[in-house]
Amino acid sequence: MEATIEVRDLNKRFGPHVAVDGLSFTVEPGQVTGFVGPNGAGKSTTMRMIVGLDRPDTGSALVDGRPYRTLRTPLRRLGALLDAAAIHPARPARDHLLWMAHSNGLPARRVDDVLDRVGLASAARRPAGGFSLGMRQRLGIAGALLGDPPILMLDEPVNGLDPEGVVWIRGLLRALAAEGRAVLVSSHLMSELEDSADHLVVIGRGRLIADTSIRELLAAASGGRIVLRTARRREAMTVLTGVGATVAATERDSLTVTGLTAERIIGLLTENGVAFSGIAEHRASLEEAYMELTREAVDFRAAVDAEER
Repeated sequence: MEATIEVRDLNKRFGPHVAVDGLSFTVEPGQVTGFVGPNGAGKSTTMRMIVGLDRPDTGSALVDGRPYRTLRTPLRRLGALLDAAAIHPARPARDHLLWMAHSNGLPARRVDDVLDRVGLASAARRPAGGFSLGMRQRLGIAGALLGDPPILMLDEPVNGLDPEGVVWIRGLLRALAAEGRAVLVSSHLMSELEDSADHLVVIGRGRLIADTSIRELLAAASGGRIVLRTARRREAMTVLTGVGATVAATERDSLTVTGLTAERIIGLLTENGVAFSGIAEHRASLEEAYMELTREAVDFRAAVDAEER
């Protein structure tokens, strides 16, 4: 059986608060799955249940078809980064990884391999307490990679990374998936997931909102809309609405048209002598798609200043 994470009808309460509510999804091998949702959606609780740090009230979270707690050498099956700060500050980076390796029966040479892969070889003997947030993130990722596992689970791995580090983690995620691994990544940065993820699991208030490929989600969010640039907006709107299209004025010289193909719009405007300077299919960003999906699932929303309304 190929290595996967399987979450099935997972439920978790903390007192009166429902953190996770009937959640089901699968993280497949060979792709990066983004795991997203508003603050308080239940992402961290779900990830903690996957690695056995919290127990579900009902349902299951399985790694390779088994509960994580039953794995004899868990680092060989699933590598996780949940909290980059969970490192003894006085312990050198290499010693931290050596302790992890020993606890899972891994050879010491793996420590040097992963330190090199994450770019920390030169800082291997420095105490982790002196590391920047970005360096601690890299050390946490080194720990996740230590057992060469077929499954990776990373919570906000981009936090604290500089631009070079962001490019590096993007390439690392793609490379891990290309090697056939199942990769689950929690992030609030939709632009990063748009560049690195293949699939998206969206949750809100503990419930599944969407479980879809990035490509399908963006296609649906784009909605067949066409962006038309013309200085003759009124004439263009008259022509296009006359054949049943839905037309909205957006920027000063732009219209968004729904219900007609670009070819049909070009033909109609040409026939009616309405000049235009550009036409293109609207491609929604992942952030747009995400905001639309989670609009009703946001529990914590900042007030808008009067002048911004």
